[in-house]
This record gives sequence, structure tokens and C-alpha cells, in this order.
Amino acid sequence: MSVANDRPTAVVTGASSGIGAATARRLGGAGFHVVLGARRVERCEEVAKEVDGTALPLDVTDAESVRAFAEAVPEARLLVNNAGGAKGLDPVESADEEQWRWMWETNVLGTLRLTKAFLPKLRASGDGHVVTVTSIAALDFYDNGAGYTGAKHAQAMLHRTLRGELLGEPIRITEICPGMVETEFSEVRFDGDAEKAAKVYEGLTPLTADDVADTIVFAATRPSHVNLDQIVLKPRDQASGTRRHRRS
Repeated sequence: MSVANDRPTAVVTGASSGIGAATARRLGGAGFHVVLGARRVERCEEVAKEVDGTALPLDVTDAESVRAFAEAVPEARLLVNNAGGAKGLDPVESADEEQWRWMWETNVLGTLRLTKAFLPKLRASGDGHVVTVTSIAALDFYDNGAGYTGAKHAQAMLHRTLRGELLGEPIRITEICPGMVETEFSEVRFDGDAEKAAKVYEGLTPLTADDVADTIVFAATRPSHVNLDQIVLKPRDQASGTRRHRRS
């Protein structure tokens, strides 16, 4: 992979669609050389062409895939841990262990693998930054959501712990906690049921992927001494994970 010397490298996971793709576009516009990683690498390639970036295959649940991905990126100043997702809305009593396992592998261990792989490169840059996209689900709980909220709480604890462990090093740490964002998120949660996913956003105006991407790029482009520890953003129509205003 060739890297333009005049552009710092930003790595974005889960970059084939939604928040990841929007973030890659925004970072490219902000002067970064963007490396996009996802399983659907062909979709990453489309975005990479737009921003003169690089698309590489990445499955965050596969340690070998993460190793190969990291080895292909010689340097990095910014890592955006965006890969993640939810599956199901079952109560604890009837929880599907495979869905829980997927959520923990993707949200928690995926973030762990990428962070471990890129911390040496971020440190070597002299001005590194780890941005992790968690969720307002990392701040609260709601009925039938224990698998996702549990995974997001664990992912957030992993990320927030870095703030102390890396204190004194040239690496900033920012957590982005979005509320409702209209992306493929709900379709994944409902196993591709587009109609069911669409009902989640009926009667309200959710955030867009670009809204979240704009916030990520804002945090990443502050002066080096400014660390935005945590940013919570929700639609005006949403007060919490379960309190929403729906227009009739």
C-alpha cells in the first residue's frame, strides 16, 4: 500500500456503508489518506476511489484477517473503530447465544484486536488518535436489549480504560455515542427485514450517517492538546434509548 507522505493515514473499520463510509468520505475531504476496511471490500473500493484512499479486506472477528490488514498499513495517525452491530431483540430468558456471541466478537473483541494492532503505529506517528463508535446503549439499558447493551458497555469500558493507560503518551482517545442513526443497523438487527427496520424510524427524524461522520471528523481535527473524551449525539426526537417523540 502506497501512502502519500503529505497526508496522515486514517484507518476506518466497518467502512463499506453507513457511518464508516460517511466517515471515510469526510476524512478524505479533511486531508487524510483513508484506509477503509470491511468484509464487503468491493463496496469499500467504491468509496476509496472517491477519496483517493485504499480499500482492504477486513473481518474484525477473525484474528488472522486483522493481522493481515494491520500488516498492510505501514503507518497510521487515526484509528476509527466503527465496526459493530446488533442482532435480535429477545429478552434475557429467551436470549440467542449465537447472537450474543456475534455481538461480543464484533463490538468488543473486534475493537480490542484493531486497537492492539494499531497502537504501535499510532504511537510512532507522534500524534495518534483512537476514535471508537459505541452507542447510547453504552450509557444505559433497555428491555430486550441486554445482548447489545452488554456488548456496548464492554466495548466502552475497553475504550475508556485506554484514557488512563495511555496518559502521557501522544495518543488521544475519543468515544462517540450516537443515538438513533438511519443506516443498515436495524436491517442487520432484524436479519434483513427492511420493512421491520423501517418502522424503527417512523414518525421521527433520526440522525444520518453523515451527522455522525461530521462529529468524528470534528473530534479528529482539534488541536493535538485537545482531547474530546466522549461525545453523545441523539436526534432531537430522542431523549434516551427508549424515550422518543413520534409524530402522528
